[in-house]
Amino acid sequence: MGRGKLLSFVSVVLVLMCGGCRRKDQGQPAASKPADVNGSRIVAADREPGNWMTHGRTYSEQRFSPLKQINDRNVSQLRLAWSYDLDTHRGQEATPLVVDGVMYFTSAWSKVFALNARTGALLWSYDPKVPGEWGVNACCDVVNRGVAVWNGKVFVGTLDGRLIALDAATGTPVWKTLTVDRNSRYTITGAPRVAKGKVIVGNGGGEFGVRGYVSAYDAGTGKLVWRFYTVPGNPSKPFESPILAQAAKTWSGDWWKSGGGGTVWDAIVYDPELDLLYIGTGNGTPWSEKYRSPKGGDNLFTCSIVALRPDTGEYVWHYQEDFADDWDFDSDEQMILADVSIQGRPRKVLLQAPKNGFFYVIDRTNGTLISAKPFTYINWATGVDMKTGRPLETALARYPGGDPAPVVPGPLGAHSWQPMSYSPLTGLVYIPVNNVGFKYKSAENFEPKKLAPNYGIDVVAAGMPQDPNIKKAILDTVRGKLVAWDPLEQKQAWVVERPGPWNGGTLSTSGNLVFEGTAGGNFEAYRANTGEKLWSFAAQTGVMAGPVTYAIDGEQYVAVLAGWGGVFPLATGEVSFQSGRVRNISRMLVFKLGGTANLPALEPREEPPLLPPLPNRASAATVHKGEQLFQRYCAACHGDVAVSGGVLPDLRYSSALDGDQWFSDVLEGMLKSEGMVSFAKELSHDDAASIRSYVIFRRNQTMAQKKLAAAKN
Repeated sequence: MGRGKLLSFVSVVLVLMCGGCRRKDQGQPAASKPADVNGSRIVAADREPGNWMTHGRTYSEQRFSPLKQINDRNVSQLRLAWSYDLDTHRGQEATPLVVDGVMYFTSAWSKVFALNARTGALLWSYDPKVPGEWGVNACCDVVNRGVAVWNGKVFVGTLDGRLIALDAATGTPVWKTLTVDRNSRYTITGAPRVAKGKVIVGNGGGEFGVRGYVSAYDAGTGKLVWRFYTVPGNPSKPFESPILAQAAKTWSGDWWKSGGGGTVWDAIVYDPELDLLYIGTGNGTPWSEKYRSPKGGDNLFTCSIVALRPDTGEYVWHYQEDFADDWDFDSDEQMILADVSIQGRPRKVLLQAPKNGFFYVIDRTNGTLISAKPFTYINWATGVDMKTGRPLETALARYPGGDPAPVVPGPLGAHSWQPMSYSPLTGLVYIPVNNVGFKYKSAENFEPKKLAPNYGIDVVAAGMPQDPNIKKAILDTVRGKLVAWDPLEQKQAWVVERPGPWNGGTLSTSGNLVFEGTAGGNFEAYRANTGEKLWSFAAQTGVMAGPVTYAIDGEQYVAVLAGWGGVFPLATGEVSFQSGRVRNISRMLVFKLGGTANLPALEPREEPPLLPPLPNRASAATVHKGEQLFQRYCAACHGDVAVSGGVLPDLRYSSALDGDQWFSDVLEGMLKSEGMVSFAKELSHDDAASIRSYVIFRRNQTMAQKKLAAAKN
């Protein structure tokens, strides 16, 4: 063994033995073992601000750090300290945890890494080996948002529905449990939380005919402790809890046959003071109420915040934000707990900026609405009725028919999973905001399918028109921004405009700073009270994840996981180009004052080639049939109207278009290890041929447009 390797090996052993032991003068006691975290330690997190021990740093999930060595006076000196390259080129959405000098995080495909947080040296990694074909069940990329740690274990939820406990010292599995029915299209992409010795985890799949629930497992053994279903099941069978009998009265038709939705795919927050667990629930399935609950009803507990007893999963209260949701306006976005003074009275509040565009301030002791105002432009509602809590919908909201203006926001949401942060020093919440509309129209003769997203809407009507003037008018409305929001005054304090949406989560600190990554490939710092831009780093890829900060031996670091992906570049086609045509380069980036590391230079980006047209003898009817099938089965991964956002292959340039390989890929599952399963159970040979004819049509159309543009230039 060479001297360099020996030193590296010794450093790894020392970190594992002492857990990155802290000096007593930092108020951070030396841990007896790696990830030696418990509830008392998380409650007292401010006593050891150098750690980031749970998803939002504290149970309140404010994502605010008391560290201030890096501040608004010296942040211009922030430089890269180290980086760690990952072995996957899909979206990266994880928040890293840092405990006693060790960083724990996940990458796409639910892989887990433990690094020396000072140097970036790999301590261990774990690959749960999610089957590639399970990727077809992920509505929004094969992402993962992070781990939880507790009592020497690291917990990860995998894309294929497993919950795995790893030994924090070695990465060796301690226990594994399957949390879902593998016959249904469930996924796990959210980070688990741990409270009172229980690992709390939900799941996704709301577009694929599943029934939502959240589960608690014993952290030591992996045994299921309780499960709370968020929507009622078949009313001919006993309900799992009394409250579901009440919820069933808010549904109509045979909703249970399509699952109902209401999945808890992200937002889970524990309040140790009130001993309550808050969950956010997803949209109903299908999106269109016409097919989900045809005779009306509010459809509890979709698009709601629900408070539960963490010991038993018993229902306590709920607040529904969207009644009979028609728009995929789920409430799975991050929730923040804070204690504030309102009109001279102390209040324990829950803050949320969900997809629907309203900022909610809710009394978290009982679910009472305190206030709700739009935090950005919306046109589907004018406000929220303070007596009923119901949004005051406009005539545009419920699919009016004809050719109406797009509803804003659309399914992307005014705010999605990218975490916001709250600074108790400024009293502001820092929100990554999207401005993307969507044309909703119920599908005709809709039938749920196993292998297609079950929106219940006309996906062709929602596609991007190819008329240049109409397209430009639509794209000109697509924007993003970073909004500093005053939750008590319910008004904007400052704003940073972005060229497009899907920018990163935020971190606020005592240094009067707000950090955010951008879809265009930068990681930036702003003055928290004014919004003045103070620093920027070229990350070489889109940055979506939430940053964190930590300290080791008196030196502060800022870390963020970088890597472009997620539903926006996968599904929205040309719309995603508004944010910047970046490539995916997945890596962990860590900064400190006076850092000396550098990223390798990028190779010049190659523009897609100008290809000759392919013969296409298909009739207009066949091409239109192919368009309908493509938009329903293929667009979620390969892009709206066959335009890839750059994460997965652009089928217009596929060599499979000219030959029989197309049918091998689509019907025989030749690429299932990469997520492209066989669609033979739902698509005939003629169907596959129609899709190919449509993609050839779009290829030829694209090449003709490129030639015309080149001639004009």
